[in-house]
Amino acid sequence: MGLETPNHNFSRAAESRLAMSHLSRLESESIHILREAAANATNPVMLFSAGKDSTVMAHLALRAFFPGKPPFPLLHVDSTWEFKSLLEFRDAFARDNGLELVVFANEAGRRQGLNPFDHGEHYTRIMRTEALKAALDAGGYDFIFGGARRDEEKSRAKERIFSIRSASHGWNPRQQRPELWTLFNTRISRGQTVRVFPLSNWTENDILAYALWREIDLATLYFARPRPVVERGGSLVVVDDEARMRFVSDEKPVVRSVRFRTLGCWPVTGAILSEAADLENVVLETHASMTSERQGRINDGEEGGSLERKKQEGYF
Repeated sequence: MGLETPNHNFSRAAESRLAMSHLSRLESESIHILREAAANATNPVMLFSAGKDSTVMAHLALRAFFPGKPPFPLLHVDSTWEFKSLLEFRDAFARDNGLELVVFANEAGRRQGLNPFDHGEHYTRIMRTEALKAALDAGGYDFIFGGARRDEEKSRAKERIFSIRSASHGWNPRQQRPELWTLFNTRISRGQTVRVFPLSNWTENDILAYALWREIDLATLYFARPRPVVERGGSLVVVDDEARMRFVSDEKPVVRSVRFRTLGCWPVTGAILSEAADLENVVLETHASMTSERQGRINDGEEGGSLERKKQEGYF
């Protein structure tokens, strides 16, 4: 008897069911984490940058507490150099879902004119790390949800799902608590806080595939569009605000079809050449990629192994 011709439609259907089962398990785990943290918190908050990870995390929170609303506000630390369209997406997301949005910025740093062009890591420390710590202190939050994933960077791979921080928001990787069988120790001492990462076990591909499955709208920056860019050190920088852009010599922006895999302050976030204009094609392109999404972070103080030090200082 000859070999049967493979049924490709059946194979694709089976593969699709397997993918949905994987995403369903991740969804259930994240919802469990969200509910467990909220049940033990006195004053929880969810960090929301409007990037793909925090958007998926916020949608998971909406599912976790449906038909009610999540019992915590969204908190965005505005560095002053955010993409304009990302801020519009942030505001629309909170408004459309009936969520409280708290926006915090280091006003002293703004008055000093701190910026990523001139001040490098000092800018990151003041406008991101110190601003985050000040925002958490001002709100008196004890359990803080964040969208970090272990696959993003080697120091993040050391992070527990429930990460205890000191009264000064410091992180000691040698004092992480065991988390066997998805059992979490949520007890904290006076002055301590907990950073909670519901997406710890997700990957970039999982995030995008889940958004496609659940029909979650993501910020338009993740999709290929003609955008003005300049090339610096092999990276494509989108000129989001030409009036504030620091052009060098006779540098002029050129319009190219690009999108982002990761988002930070626009002067130090590299785009990639792409024609993936919708989420399905973004999923396919990302799945075939051989590079890390964090290669798009040009110089936000996280390269060179310094992210672990920054996390120890209080960076998320």
